[in-house]
Amino acid sequence: MSTVLSDPFITSLAAAPLPACPQPTPIPPLAEVVGATAHVPLCSGGSVRYVNLDYAASAPALAAVAGAVQAALGQYASVHRGAGHHSQVTTVRYESARESVRAFVRGRIDDAVVFTRGTTDAINLAARATRGDVVVLDIEHHANLLPWTARERTGGSRVVRARSTIEGTLAALEAELAAAPAALLAVTAASNVTGEVLPIGRLAALAHRHGARILVDAAQLVAHRPVSMVSHGIDYLVFSGHKLYAPFGAGVLIGRADWLDAADPYLAGGGASAAVTLDDAASASVEWRSGAARHEAGSPNVLGAIAIAAACEALAGIGFETIGTHEAELLGRLDAGLAGIAGVELLRIFDDSTDRVGIAGFVVDGHAPREVAEHLSDTAGIGVRDGKFCAHPLLQRLGFPDGAVRASFGLGTGADDINRLVEALHRLQA
Repeated sequence: MSTVLSDPFITSLAAAPLPACPQPTPIPPLAEVVGATAHVPLCSGGSVRYVNLDYAASAPALAAVAGAVQAALGQYASVHRGAGHHSQVTTVRYESARESVRAFVRGRIDDAVVFTRGTTDAINLAARATRGDVVVLDIEHHANLLPWTARERTGGSRVVRARSTIEGTLAALEAELAAAPAALLAVTAASNVTGEVLPIGRLAALAHRHGARILVDAAQLVAHRPVSMVSHGIDYLVFSGHKLYAPFGAGVLIGRADWLDAADPYLAGGGASAAVTLDDAASASVEWRSGAARHEAGSPNVLGAIAIAAACEALAGIGFETIGTHEAELLGRLDAGLAGIAGVELLRIFDDSTDRVGIAGFVVDGHAPREVAEHLSDTAGIGVRDGKFCAHPLLQRLGFPDGAVRASFGLGTGADDINRLVEALHRLQA
């Protein structure tokens, strides 16, 4: 328990009666997630079912994903260079995972599908492979900001300040790309702070119009909306398994192979090398592989790749129309509930945004973000995020340099979870 438990004011809130809450049509969870029935202790004594509203940080594993991993463990072995039966089976599963990812995001047949440690790792790999200037927005997660601003040998970065509207932001990006050549436009698909979705197809067309490629950070989008690299015109797409209901710390970079084949291997080691010789000076002469293997040196995260593939297949089976309807109903209930609490302000970047995934960033007047998060955990068994969400420049420009609170949800969330959050916030403000 956190130090907030010793505060008699907080302890009294835990025992306070809940405010009346209207009960419209129930909205059950859409899929089974691991740990859905777990209980956590309360500061007032006893325990309660844990409400996970921190999906944007790490979504719980789908039961279907856990089942796929469990099935794979029975024949788990090394990949690519083993002659044994288990090694052959595991290699097929690992390589098949690439095709599941390609199908899930509608990738091109000749796109490289590289398994990485996550979105941050994938963007750092892309940064190594990009030659020339890169244009980014100031609203990005640090994963899609720092790898570009840290580059020196392979080109510079130009940061564009997002405007108060999406249309104004598109115009600012167009002006920047028209002013000087750039190799790449790197943008988020959905804000990890506000959930607002950007028009990826329009951004891709804008980049291509000025001779640039586009990289899309889809970490906060792929679990919520359908993505088509072909239809949207995306050159490179990155995302993480742990935000897609798949554990094990794996991610994906999928995109055009020419830049990746021309780049130095991301890591030097076995698997990336096709042939190695030593000369008299004991320096190595290496023939590096092309394709995904070039950037996957070492023993890969096989279970992570299998988990991502299983998650992709599970979401495709549920269908994004069903997922979108479920999310819209919960988001409407959450927004209405927050709007009815005095002193709660919902964060927004754009005045004209009309689409948002299941994320709500907010502040509560008179309470520090950590105090709010601890109150929700200690008195109601709710897990949310607090802080700056690895998006410090964005929080500063929104006027909250000390951070905010973020509630985020997904397939394992039901209306009861949203109700409990709203009720707990009412108690805090009572």
